[in-house]
Amino acid sequence: MSAIASGLQWFVNLGASVMLPILLFIFALILRIKPSKAFKAGLMVGIGFIGLNLVISLLTKNLGPASHAMVRNFGMHLGTIDIGWPAASAIAYGTVLGSLAIPVGVITNVVLLLLGLTQTLDVDVWNYWHIAFTGSLVYAVSHSFSLGIFTMVVHVMVIYLLADMSAPYVQKQYGLDGISFPQGASAPGYVLALPLNWLMDRIPGINKIKLTPKTIQKRMGIFGDSGVMGLLIGIVIGILAKYSVTKTLQLGVSTAAVLVLMPRMVSLLMEGLTPISEGANELVQKHFPGRNLYIGMDSALAVGNETVLSASLLLVPITLLIAVILPGNHVLPFGDLATIPYMIAIMAAVFRGDIFRTLVGGIVDIILSLYIASWVAPLVTASAKAANFSLQGNTSISVLSDGGVWTTWVVVGLGKIMTWGGIGLIGVVTLALMIWYNKFHKKSQAKKTEPAA
Repeated sequence: MSAIASGLQWFVNLGASVMLPILLFIFALILRIKPSKAFKAGLMVGIGFIGLNLVISLLTKNLGPASHAMVRNFGMHLGTIDIGWPAASAIAYGTVLGSLAIPVGVITNVVLLLLGLTQTLDVDVWNYWHIAFTGSLVYAVSHSFSLGIFTMVVHVMVIYLLADMSAPYVQKQYGLDGISFPQGASAPGYVLALPLNWLMDRIPGINKIKLTPKTIQKRMGIFGDSGVMGLLIGIVIGILAKYSVTKTLQLGVSTAAVLVLMPRMVSLLMEGLTPISEGANELVQKHFPGRNLYIGMDSALAVGNETVLSASLLLVPITLLIAVILPGNHVLPFGDLATIPYMIAIMAAVFRGDIFRTLVGGIVDIILSLYIASWVAPLVTASAKAANFSLQGNTSISVLSDGGVWTTWVVVGLGKIMTWGGIGLIGVVTLALMIWYNKFHKKSQAKKTEPAA
C-alpha cells in the first residue's frame, strides 16, 4: 500500500502541466488517435496550462502585495488565515487517505459511466484533490479510514452530477463543445446561481440590467475594452492599497495584461483538447449510440472569459471589505483571492455572461464561503497537522475556495454529526438524482426536441 501511495504521490507532484499531458496522451492512444497527433495534443494542453500558470502568477504576484496593503489600510484583525488552494491541495494529498483520491475518483467515474449515470469522462485527475480534502476532514473528525474513502466516493458523485447538469450552460457560454467542469470549487456554484438567476429575472428594474462585455464596450467605447477595463480596475485597487503613482500604474498595466493574455492561453488549451474531445465522441457514438460524452476539465478553461475576469477583479476589494464587516467571520481572505475566477466560472455561465449578475452572485457566494471557511477552520488545521505541516503556535488556517463551498459544509457537516448515516444519506439522494437526470430527464428532453412526424 505504501509503495502505491508513494507512486501516486510522485505522479501527483508532477503537477497538472505534466500530469495532464501524460494522461491525455495515453487516453488519446486508447481512442485510436495517431501517436503523433496524440502527442501534440497532450503537449499543447501542457503548454496551455503553463501559460495559464504564468498569467495567474503575474496576477498573484501583483495582486498579493496590493491585497496585503489593503488589509493593513483597513485595519483587519482576523485570526484565521486563508492559505489558498495550492497549500490546501498539498495538505489534502499529504496523507495516505488523500493519496488514494485519484484511484477512488477514477474507479467511481468508470463505474458511473458504464452504468450510464454520468456523461462526464473526467480527465482532470489533478482536481481529485477536492475529494481528498473532504475525505481528510471527515477522517479528522471520525478517525475512520473507511468512512474517509466513502466520503470521497460520495463527494465525487455530487461533483459529476453538478458537472453534467451545468455542462449545457458551460458549453453555450464559453463555446466549449463537449466539455464539462467537474471541479470541486466551481461546480457547486451552479446550484447557487440557479435560484439567484430566477430571482433576478423577477425583480423589476434588476431584470432590465444587462451588463455583458459586449454591451459595456458598445456603451463605453474604449473604456469597455477588456485591456482598458483591467487597467482601470488595477488602478482602483492600487489607490485602495495607497500605492505610489508608479506602483499603481504598474499594477494597472499588469491587471490589463492578465485580462488580455488569459484568453490566449485558454485557446492553446482548447487547441490540444479539441482532437481528444472529437475522438472521444466518435468512440462513444460507435459503441454507445445516442449517448453524449463530456470531457471533464478544469474550470481554468473559463477563467479567460471577460465576464469572469472582470467580475473577479471587482470582487477582490469587495471580498476584503465583506471579511471586515461580516459578523461571525474569522477568516482573512488572502491565498484564494486569485482563485475567485474559478469560484464564479459556472455561475457566470448560468448568468449568461452578465457581469452585474455575476458580481451579485459572487458577493452572495463570498459571504457563504467566509462563514463555511470559518466553521471548517479547526478541521483544516487538524488535517494540516496530520499531514505533518508545521504550523507556528496556535495558528488557525482555512481555505476560502474549497473550504468555503456548500458541498464541503454539507458533506463534512453531516459526516461530523451523523457519520456513516449522514454521508450515506447524501450518497442515496445523489444516486437518485443521477438516475432521474440521466435515465428519465434526458430522455424526456430528447422527445421534446424530436421533429413532428
